[in-house]
Amino acid sequence: MKAPLSTKPIRRVLQWQAAATVVIAIIAGLWQGPHGALSAALGGVVNITSVVVYAVVMSLSMHSNPASAGVTVAALFRAEACKILVIILQLWLVLVNYKEVVFVAFFASFVITVLMFRMALLDKKN
Repeated sequence: MKAPLSTKPIRRVLQWQAAATVVIAIIAGLWQGPHGALSAALGGVVNITSVVVYAVVMSLSMHSNPASAGVTVAALFRAEACKILVIILQLWLVLVNYKEVVFVAFFASFVITVLMFRMALLDKKN
Protein backbone atom coordinates (compact mmCIF):
# COMPACT_ATOMS: atom_id res chain seq x y z
CA MET A 1 0.00 0.00 0.00
CA LYS A 2 1.28 3.46 -0.90
CA ALA A 3 1.46 6.25 1.63
CA PRO A 4 -1.64 8.47 1.34
CA LEU A 5 0.17 11.51 0.03
CA SER A 6 2.59 9.68 -2.25
CA THR A 7 0.29 9.13 -5.21
CA LYS A 8 0.90 11.37 -8.20
CA PRO A 9 -2.70 12.65 -8.54
CA ILE A 10 -2.88 13.72 -4.89
CA ARG A 11 0.57 15.33 -4.99
CA ARG A 12 -0.40 17.14 -8.19
CA VAL A 13 -3.65 18.42 -6.63
CA LEU A 14 -1.79 19.69 -3.57
CA GLN A 15 0.85 21.40 -5.72
CA TRP A 16 -1.75 23.13 -7.89
CA GLN A 17 -3.77 24.21 -4.88
CA ALA A 18 -0.71 25.52 -3.04
CA ALA A 19 0.46 27.46 -6.09
CA ALA A 20 -2.99 28.97 -6.64
CA THR A 21 -3.24 29.89 -2.95
CA VAL A 22 0.11 31.69 -3.01
CA VAL A 23 -0.75 33.62 -6.17
CA ILE A 24 -4.18 34.64 -4.87
CA ALA A 25 -2.72 35.60 -1.47
CA ILE A 26 -0.15 37.84 -3.16
CA ILE A 27 -2.81 39.52 -5.30
CA ALA A 28 -5.15 39.91 -2.30
CA GLY A 29 -2.29 41.26 -0.20
CA LEU A 30 -1.49 43.90 -2.79
CA TRP A 31 -5.19 44.76 -3.06
CA GLN A 32 -6.31 44.63 0.61
CA GLY A 33 -3.12 44.41 2.64
CA PRO A 34 -2.24 41.80 5.26
CA HIS A 35 -5.85 40.82 6.03
CA GLY A 36 -6.49 40.22 2.33
CA ALA A 37 -3.41 38.03 2.03
CA LEU A 38 -4.24 36.06 5.17
CA SER A 39 -7.87 35.66 4.12
CA ALA A 40 -6.83 34.27 0.73
CA ALA A 41 -4.28 31.98 2.35
CA LEU A 42 -6.92 30.65 4.74
CA GLY A 43 -9.34 30.03 1.87
CA GLY A 44 -6.72 27.89 0.13
CA VAL A 45 -5.65 26.11 3.30
CA VAL A 46 -9.23 24.96 3.88
CA ASN A 47 -9.09 22.94 0.67
CA ILE A 48 -5.48 21.82 0.98
CA THR A 49 -6.15 20.28 4.39
CA SER A 50 -9.34 18.69 3.12
CA VAL A 51 -7.39 16.95 0.33
CA VAL A 52 -4.93 15.63 2.91
CA VAL A 53 -7.86 14.28 4.96
CA TYR A 54 -9.36 12.76 1.80
CA ALA A 55 -6.08 10.98 0.97
CA VAL A 56 -5.61 9.66 4.50
CA VAL A 57 -9.19 8.40 4.83
CA MET A 58 -9.01 6.81 1.39
CA SER A 59 -5.74 5.14 2.31
CA LEU A 60 -7.14 3.82 5.59
CA SER A 61 -10.34 2.63 3.89
CA MET A 62 -8.38 0.78 1.22
CA HIS A 63 -5.78 -0.65 3.62
CA SER A 64 -6.19 -4.11 2.18
CA ASN A 65 -6.87 -4.80 -1.47
CA PRO A 66 -10.48 -3.99 -2.27
CA ALA A 67 -12.67 -7.07 -2.42
CA SER A 68 -15.11 -5.56 -4.87
CA ALA A 69 -16.16 -2.44 -6.70
CA GLY A 70 -18.67 -1.82 -3.91
CA VAL A 71 -15.88 -1.65 -1.33
CA THR A 72 -14.03 0.86 -3.49
CA VAL A 73 -17.13 3.03 -3.98
CA ALA A 74 -17.87 2.92 -0.24
CA ALA A 75 -14.29 4.06 0.46
CA LEU A 76 -14.67 6.93 -2.01
CA PHE A 77 -17.92 8.05 -0.38
CA ARG A 78 -16.39 7.83 3.10
CA ALA A 79 -13.34 9.87 2.04
CA GLU A 80 -15.49 12.48 0.29
CA ALA A 81 -17.80 12.78 3.32
CA CYS A 82 -14.82 13.35 5.62
CA LYS A 83 -13.45 15.93 3.20
CA ILE A 84 -16.76 17.83 3.16
CA LEU A 85 -17.01 17.75 6.96
CA VAL A 86 -13.48 19.15 7.29
CA ILE A 87 -14.32 21.93 4.81
CA ILE A 88 -17.50 22.87 6.68
CA LEU A 89 -15.72 22.88 10.04
CA GLN A 90 -12.84 25.01 8.77
CA LEU A 91 -15.12 27.48 6.99
CA TRP A 92 -17.09 27.88 10.21
CA LEU A 93 -13.92 28.30 12.29
CA VAL A 94 -12.52 31.01 10.01
CA LEU A 95 -15.76 32.93 9.63
CA VAL A 96 -16.55 32.86 13.36
CA ASN A 97 -13.06 33.61 14.67
CA TYR A 98 -11.40 35.89 12.11
CA LYS A 99 -13.33 39.15 12.33
CA GLU A 100 -11.16 40.99 9.78
CA VAL A 101 -11.62 38.38 7.05
CA VAL A 102 -11.74 39.81 3.54
CA PHE A 103 -14.66 37.78 2.19
CA VAL A 104 -13.87 38.27 -1.49
CA ALA A 105 -10.28 37.08 -1.07
CA PHE A 106 -11.26 34.20 1.23
CA PHE A 107 -14.02 32.84 -0.99
CA ALA A 108 -12.14 33.46 -4.25
CA SER A 109 -9.25 31.39 -2.98
CA PHE A 110 -11.61 28.76 -1.61
CA VAL A 111 -13.58 28.39 -4.85
CA ILE A 112 -10.52 28.39 -7.09
CA THR A 113 -8.80 25.69 -5.03
CA VAL A 114 -11.99 23.60 -5.08
CA LEU A 115 -11.92 23.77 -8.87
CA MET A 116 -8.22 22.93 -8.85
CA PHE A 117 -9.00 19.61 -7.16
CA ARG A 118 -11.08 18.49 -10.13
CA MET A 119 -8.82 19.96 -12.80
CA ALA A 120 -5.59 18.51 -11.40
CA LEU A 121 -7.12 15.04 -11.35
CA LEU A 122 -7.88 15.42 -15.06
CA ASP A 123 -4.27 16.32 -15.88
CA LYS A 124 -2.71 13.33 -17.66
CA LYS A 125 0.95 14.24 -17.11
CA ASN A 126 2.97 11.70 -15.13
